Amino acid sequence: MKIATWNVNSVRARQERLLEWLKSAQPDILCLQELKCTEDDFPMEAVRDAGYHAAVHGQKTYNGVAILAKEEPRDVVKGLSDGVDDTHARLIAATVAGIRVVSAYAPNGQTVDSPQYEYKLEWYGRLRRYLDTRHKPDEALVLGGDWNVAPEDIDTYDPKLWEGQTLFTLKERDALQRLRAFGLTDAYRKLYPDTQRFSWWDYRMLGFPKNLGLRIDHLYVSAPLVPRLTGSDTDREARKGKQPSDHAPVWLELRD
Repeated sequence: MKIATWNVNSVRARQERLLEWLKSAQPDILCLQELKCTEDDFPMEAVRDAGYHAAVHGQKTYNGVAILAKEEPRDVVKGLSDGVDDTHARLIAATVAGIRVVSAYAPNGQTVDSPQYEYKLEWYGRLRRYLDTRHKPDEALVLGGDWNVAPEDIDTYDPKLWEGQTLFTLKERDALQRLRAFGLTDAYRKLYPDTQRFSWWDYRMLGFPKNLGLRIDHLYVSAPLVPRLTGSDTDREARKGKQPSDHAPVWLELRD
């Protein structure tokens, strides 16, 4: 089984790229982030023609998440459903082929002295409570998303340059670690503990050609799925060409 995550940075602007990647990569499940459209504007028919069902939690202009799957997603839950007044469409969950799949788009955080940064830290705490309330570590669970955090030095091209900046502050990394302490394993890092691989490159300053990137898109798996991991990587080729997303798809494979 192949499961992937991809911040497409506007599904309508990147529709042809998405359809091409579905055709070439053939993931069984794809978590999407930053749709930037409502469910009504999501290209449902085109995705269906490509052989995929879609569960969508959209929002006009901003945010938006989805789960695409060859098998119809079931028991769909949209949002954190924790009673907090929050209109951001940042999370959707569904069951596919016996695995509970969560597609998440973590807040960017803007600058460390901004309300958006505090919202980001609070959001991570809310997500951890969501897991504690709804799930157990011994369930088959996959969280795919744009986490907007580079967890370790190896996950940035220049840790000294990024030190103290949003996406790499100690508070953000600690918040991510507390989330993972639920019982989640970073699929790529489990298989390749010492290999540097990025998933996001800034559009500016020739970030992609110079490989000045960060690894901020991750797939996390619960304990029952760890022994089934057979591969994981970033599809750098999908970042090439005209008008790409600034993120590349990240995928993992599980043996049956």
